Amino acid sequence: MTQTTDLRGTIPERGSRNGSGGPALAVILLGQFMAILDVNIVNVALPTMRADLHASGAGLQLIVAGYVISYAVLLITGARLGGVAGHRRLYHLGLASFTAASLACGLAPSTGTLVLFRFLQGAGAAMLTPQVMSMIQRDFAGAARARALGFYSAVIAGGTVVGQAAGGLLVGTDLFGAGWRTVFLVNVPIGAALLLAGPRVLPRDEAALRTRPLRTELDLPGLLTLAPAVLLLVVPLIMGHELGWPLWGWAALAASAAFAAAFAAVERRAAAAAGRPLISARVLRAPLLAPACVAIVIAPASWGTFLFTTTLHLQGDLRMSPLESGLAFVPCVTAFGLVGLNWQRLPARWHRRAVPAGFAVAGAGYLFVGPLAGGGLAYEALTVVIGFGLGVMPIVMTTALRHVPPGDAADASGLLLTLMQLAQVIGIATVGTLFLTLAESGGSTRHAEYGTGWALASTVLFGALCALSLTRDRTPARR
Repeated sequence: MTQTTDLRGTIPERGSRNGSGGPALAVILLGQFMAILDVNIVNVALPTMRADLHASGAGLQLIVAGYVISYAVLLITGARLGGVAGHRRLYHLGLASFTAASLACGLAPSTGTLVLFRFLQGAGAAMLTPQVMSMIQRDFAGAARARALGFYSAVIAGGTVVGQAAGGLLVGTDLFGAGWRTVFLVNVPIGAALLLAGPRVLPRDEAALRTRPLRTELDLPGLLTLAPAVLLLVVPLIMGHELGWPLWGWAALAASAAFAAAFAAVERRAAAAAGRPLISARVLRAPLLAPACVAIVIAPASWGTFLFTTTLHLQGDLRMSPLESGLAFVPCVTAFGLVGLNWQRLPARWHRRAVPAGFAVAGAGYLFVGPLAGGGLAYEALTVVIGFGLGVMPIVMTTALRHVPPGDAADASGLLLTLMQLAQVIGIATVGTLFLTLAESGGSTRHAEYGTGWALASTVLFGALCALSLTRDRTPARR
């Protein structure tokens, strides 16, 4: 067995660096859970917000989009800051910022202030979440790391679905007459508890040997070209349908492509000058990372779109309440979590073969979204099949990081998390727009489920073909 040494020192090949592996994992995953929860928890509260704040449709869109935009734009920055200043330190700073912004959101007196605080909340999440995967990579090894990544993926899936159910429950119970404000205020006691527990259980950051100036470590030219590239991509995709796809949206998408090309040029120049690019070529050249990234894009895109469109259908033609529609996803996410937590029980030679097989199962399930859209037990069983198939995501993530050295964990985690976040936005903006268009033209969400199911099936089956390359790896994994 070999050991890998980076600027932080040598990481031994055992379950965790100290005896607090279990409590430490619980603390960081709870923080991750809150960040994922807040992507979706506001959705069912929007009608109440509109009435209470007299918000316009565009204002409601910005309340939702503000969090996602700053979260996606700053994820890689947060990952790099963690590598520079310490993952434990940045996790606590991000958690404190997120908790304070949640309190401010809950007390916001107007739509404008709520939008501002949602941007700040997303920025806190962007500092917090990249540290989670980096600390898993740094502090866990071997089977313990694979189990931790399984819990990580289950938390992501659970946070998405619990967000929908919890939002309905909190708004429906109207605790202390707070109405929609409870969907934000619920984060405050949880965040405070994690801030108290974190210093006691999280391993301390070991001093990094910095050989370059801070501005070089952060790759400021890269940040200044990447941020507008992501921002100009996300804003029109999120707001385009609501505003009727105006001309400025298409101009923003074109500008995003120009900034993306500039970012690639800046990164090549930084690498040629022996600098430290924001996304290093070494990370991108890691075996299996590229095909794994394709799967990491396709699975969250289809998953996020499925949750979005199915929620609209459940509350549309099937006339479920927000709470009922959220609870309807429990069997689906349970299947997702069970696969994510138990795939290691399969023989090792089956692990990567399970990825294209799982995608194929999910793709076949999507084909029946339309025919079974009338609801009932068959529809619930179908969501279980889809969740079961996409439950192979932990295998994809483990494979993507298989050959990434611990010293590159911050860059890799930022890249993967940004791809996952943007994938959901792109999926909802494209297939979600198809669903809304079909529902409007056909006068029925059930009618829209047919075209949506075919689009999702095509996407995931393409992912299954791409994932076949993951089965041919013969390179020993880094630890």
